[in-house]
Amino acid sequence: MYAFILQAHTRPEKAADFERLFRAYLAPSRTEDGCVQYHMLRDVTDPTLFTFFEVWQSREHLAVHSALPHMREFHQRRMDYLRRDFDIRQVEVMQPAA
Repeated sequence: MYAFILQAHTRPEKAADFERLFRAYLAPSRTEDGCVQYHMLRDVTDPTLFTFFEVWQSREHLAVHSALPHMREFHQRRMDYLRRDFDIRQVEVMQPAA
């Protein structure tokens, strides 16, 4: 599995637009081949901070997701929404002990 946490610090005036845009992507992304989990979270005390927690069966599945036209378009325009580029951390999904 390939899992990561991505944090997006939006421009204050773009936070609502960013939320609206990515809310529309949640359901379709969750049905994509290889998607195990796909969560978008908004910070309660800082409404300009969004956190994504994604788990994919493999990096290859994530690559297919990232290559979709709407994701490529967003990636090219992301700085229109963001104060700084994404902070991405790969994480390990801990499984119960055998």
